[in-house]
Amino acid sequence: MGAIYRREMNAFFTSGIAYVYLAVYFFLSGVFFYNTTLAAATTDTSGVFGSLFLVVLFLIPVLTMRLLSEEKKNKTDQGLLTAPVSLWSIVLGKYFAALTLFVIAESLIFVYALILSYFGSVVWASLLGNYFAMLFLGAAFIAVGVFVSSLTENQMAAAVISFLALLVLYLFDMIGNSVDIEIVKKLVESLSFYSRYIEFTMGLFNLSSIIFFISAAFLFNFLTVRVLEKRRWS
Repeated sequence: MGAIYRREMNAFFTSGIAYVYLAVYFFLSGVFFYNTTLAAATTDTSGVFGSLFLVVLFLIPVLTMRLLSEEKKNKTDQGLLTAPVSLWSIVLGKYFAALTLFVIAESLIFVYALILSYFGSVVWASLLGNYFAMLFLGAAFIAVGVFVSSLTENQMAAAVISFLALLVLYLFDMIGNSVDIEIVKKLVESLSFYSRYIEFTMGLFNLSSIIFFISAAFLFNFLTVRVLEKRRWS
């Protein structure tokens, strides 16, 4: 897994994806930081994290689109699949490379916290709660993106399909509200990524939501392994 991880981290920076991803994330988070925190004269960063949900929704498909689709397009997937390494190692190596880049971008919030510390007391409990909520959300979204990338050899198609998949997950609240059948409504709402994430930005810690995000990440990584397993023997 280590070799796959190092290879993907190197590919992120040599391809320029890392620089684009970080530049866009830093710019938009800076705008939200100014508008929701500095301009509002508060040291609470919850507004920043609340706004970043949509940023992550758009950027993660860009981050994950090439991870497996490029292997298939360049016909290097068979060499990778027949290498003496487990499928889980392949998937997790690529997955953790994307997650590392995501964490690098997200950790900019600590720079903002240092800036805010000059003006007043930073609400560290809220900041850390939001930070880890975003981390778990990103972990789940990246797993979705890696799974979609395993289904096609077209990077743009992988990005678009990943975005649509994440958008559906975002709209589960709206879908649930439009359903009249109570059981179905509760089921759909229980699968809402947005409501589980946004409750952290309001200072509510819910262990079940953390378990939900971790389970979603595991599920989609598992599905990716199954896709590669089928391709290995086809």
